[in-house]
Amino acid sequence: MNDISIFDIIGPNMIGPSSSHTAGALRIAHLAGKLAPSKILSVTFTLYGSFAWTYKGHGTDRALVGGILGFLPDDERIRDSFEIAAEQGLEYKFIENTVEKDLHPNTVDIILHCEQNTIISLRGESIGGGNALIRRLNGIDISLTGAYPTIIVHHKDQKGVLAYITTVCSGIDLNIAFMKVYRKAKGDSAYAIIEVDSDINPSITSVLKCHEAIIDATIVPAI
Repeated sequence: MNDISIFDIIGPNMIGPSSSHTAGALRIAHLAGKLAPSKILSVTFTLYGSFAWTYKGHGTDRALVGGILGFLPDDERIRDSFEIAAEQGLEYKFIENTVEKDLHPNTVDIILHCEQNTIISLRGESIGGGNALIRRLNGIDISLTGAYPTIIVHHKDQKGVLAYITTVCSGIDLNIAFMKVYRKAKGDSAYAIIEVDSDINPSITSVLKCHEAIIDATIVPAI
């Protein structure tokens, strides 16, 4: 029998009518916002399945914008996220895709347009109970929940890169809980997802990027 937590029964502490359509959606967008390397100028949300059919009534739209703004699921500002986005100069739009059906019913694609002409794309699923799963990042299939403090390392698929990453983590006394590598193809672009048991010193990113095969490193705090 699987273990069941109290949150599986009563759901998360949140603003909104649905743990899947509001809290889970916000968590996806919150993670997306943390992956932005610079200020987000505009964002496009493509909604699938039940997200596409019910997002206005369930407040999914306001939750997604609130997540990009950095709000947590219990933040009362979610109700006013459209107005706050306008005040901050954040542009956003929603696209309803009711054609593609071979997806999780609560799926959203997010494209972030950031300063310095940087574009980040990802796909997220709201998997119930306010939980979320990032399934794709910049065209590479990954798995990211945000349940642990996480380091995301974008690198070239080369020998020695993972050894360097684990050595750096060990050097600042980080205990790795889970680590997995996702790549397009052998020798191509790849992401290492490193989930750890404690908060992460921001200085680790500059040390990681000293390796010639590492393109970027991003810290995603637990949510």
